[in-house]
Amino acid sequence: MNQSINSTQTGKRVALICGVSGQDGSYLAKLLLDKGYEVFGTSRDAQGSSFGNLKKLGIADRIKYISMVPEDFRSVLMALRKSNPDEIYYLAGQSSVGLSFEQPAETIQSITMGTLNILEGCRMMDKKIKIYHAGSGECFGDTQGEPATESTPFYPMSPYAVAKASAYWLVNNYRDAYRLFACTGILFNHESPLRPERFVTQKIIHSVKRIAQGSQDKLSLGRLDISRDWGWAPEYVEAMWLMLQQDTPQDFVIATGTTISLEEFVKAAFDQAGLNWKDHVIQDPNLFRPTDLAIGRADPSKALKELGWKASTQGINIVQKMYQSI
Repeated sequence: MNQSINSTQTGKRVALICGVSGQDGSYLAKLLLDKGYEVFGTSRDAQGSSFGNLKKLGIADRIKYISMVPEDFRSVLMALRKSNPDEIYYLAGQSSVGLSFEQPAETIQSITMGTLNILEGCRMMDKKIKIYHAGSGECFGDTQGEPATESTPFYPMSPYAVAKASAYWLVNNYRDAYRLFACTGILFNHESPLRPERFVTQKIIHSVKRIAQGSQDKLSLGRLDISRDWGWAPEYVEAMWLMLQQDTPQDFVIATGTTISLEEFVKAAFDQAGLNWKDHVIQDPNLFRPTDLAIGRADPSKALKELGWKASTQGINIVQKMYQSI
């Protein structure tokens, strides 16, 4: 017998966020709390985690924490039974493209097996649970500059993208085979002050801040000619929520529809400090990835048409917001 307090007893909808301490998990938790949800959040070690992002947003004490190892099915099933959620947001797993080349097995295990365990666990629950899976625009690979839509074929170019593509097909399989309400948000790059500094955008912003304060360090980067569709993370979590409010589960490309180069991003960051980027940046061949898509471009028109969602912050404005928020 499940002893968890659920939405029928409290009058609140219950959400389980897997990976609640990350950038997206933290912003999503705030959004759902503001909407009146009861929010459970998972971490591999809930007692030992600092939940720094949640503390920054002032919501750490409003979340119920559960220890869960996504690759361990028993652990996942226990988390599902304890939280008894109406909605699950699976955001857990290794999230760095660059790091996935150094840790390919861990990346594929945490993303693909974690997604499979969530789907299988929900199939065994005695209630209908809506599942959101965090996909990635990286799955499309190099589209030769053409904007990717929901029907664009996948051509993953990193272990991270391979894992996300595999998880995407698992979600589709469980949706078709077992009629689960499961969908994937195919999110392109989205940034915020909560990003770890291992991500290149945050590395740039923090380096510019230090140089502006008198540091003589140089900013070392790999390729500057790559282009990406960068969005603002707090807006993207709203799209996640909207996807689970639909009558039928569908996959959506979530992006701004605007692409800028990394060089433009770097220049805009140094412009914020009144500095010439060329005086402070060096290219380091050691930072080049084995494979790297040249241009990430997206067409998010389906999200606007069917969800009513559209990014309001894009391009250079992302750089400005990140710089001004630190």
